[in-house]
Amino acid sequence: MCDVRRPAWAEQTPAMRDYYDHYWGLPVHDDRQLFEMLSLELFQAGLTWRTIWDRRQSFEHAFANFDVDRVAAFTAADIDRLCQDKTIIRNRRKISAVVVNARVIQGLHRAGQSFDDYVWRFVGYRPQRLILTPTELLPAQTAQSRAMAKQFKADGFKFVGPTIMYSFMTAVGLVNARC
Repeated sequence: MCDVRRPAWAEQTPAMRDYYDHYWGLPVHDDRQLFEMLSLELFQAGLTWRTIWDRRQSFEHAFANFDVDRVAAFTAADIDRLCQDKTIIRNRRKISAVVVNARVIQGLHRAGQSFDDYVWRFVGYRPQRLILTPTELLPAQTAQSRAMAKQFKADGFKFVGPTIMYSFMTAVGLVNARC
């Protein structure tokens, strides 16, 4: 075990402390939770993580608790409805990307592959180590996140640029920047 010190961003609010202490950087191997975090990360583009995390319950409600099959079945009418939902980020491109991504994950499942396996293969099924000082910021992207974004896009995922992918990688423990 290591001595974990929260970075400055994790000290901003009780919710951010809780996120850092109980979620951020811990390895995730559950398809539903990986889909949720990918979805939340893509909503963060252009916004702060605090904005997204503070609306997490609203996103869960809006996107059927991030149940891949239920979200994959969303229609144009569902997307229109979500574009009117003031409790979430009402960006049509981001909302549509979540639905498309659910359909891609559903396709992985039909082919016999879990989203967990798909994601973790990018790091050889072992968290990658990143050592930062308490005041050092995470890089915006890495060669690994660029390669991951390129493959995700080739496989049909939407709104998965290298910066979003690196944030996702650190959030779900593919990259260990905690200690």
